[in-house]
Amino acid sequence: MQVQREPSSSGPTEILYGRQVLLEVLRAGRRSVSRLLIAAGLEPSPALRQLLRQARAVGVPIESRPRSELDRRTASAHHQGVVMEVSPFGYTDFEELLDSSLRAPEPPFLLVLDHVHDPQNVGSMMRSAEVAGVHGVILARDNACGITPAVVRASSGAVEYLNVARVANIADTVRRLQQHGIQCLALEALPDARPLASCRLTGGVALVVGNEGEGVRPRVRKTCDEVVRLPVCGRIGSLNAAVAAAVAMFEVRRQRDAGRPTTP
Repeated sequence: MQVQREPSSSGPTEILYGRQVLLEVLRAGRRSVSRLLIAAGLEPSPALRQLLRQARAVGVPIESRPRSELDRRTASAHHQGVVMEVSPFGYTDFEELLDSSLRAPEPPFLLVLDHVHDPQNVGSMMRSAEVAGVHGVILARDNACGITPAVVRASSGAVEYLNVARVANIADTVRRLQQHGIQCLALEALPDARPLASCRLTGGVALVVGNEGEGVRPRVRKTCDEVVRLPVCGRIGSLNAAVAAAVAMFEVRRQRDAGRPTTP
């Protein structure tokens, strides 16, 4: 099924950079690309040649520019000599994302971010979600980090392959998922939370992850079917949100591949 996305603005309004990021943007083909800028005198490399081949294959104009111009355009000297002008990220309509996940070859597997603000964390979670085979990611529309260029970079371009929807109310969205038999699990490092590995995760699952400060908000947590935690043996007591989300997503993937939960 072809998922319909919210239309992007006409004309390029975002700057992306970094060889792997730009390669994935071109491969995914979800954005309009105005041009690829290459720093004058840039030393050739296998990664650069691959990027240039992909750009030519999809008809993107390639222009040489002074490195100082790329530094100015990106406010960074870490662009690896390549910059691309692109249209904004195209979000997926929530109902289309839900319908697509329900039609997937396996039960729905979703990631819900409850007002996560840090673009590095969001990007890291997007990369883990794509590798773990998540069918879609749901973000709050307001007071939360969207798919910005910083998120794209932090995901190494992986977000370009994901269906990402924005919603007005996370708690209402959790209820909507539950109506379709999707088990919604709030990931929290609470003593009375159930160990995630003891849950059956082979059916429809949505992992709900909160931000670094508050975690999953109380109203959303109460709406979820269960609060779950990861095993912690050290003195710190909890993991970074992005790392915890990655561990949780791969526990879902592990169970789906094995077909059963771990005996507590």
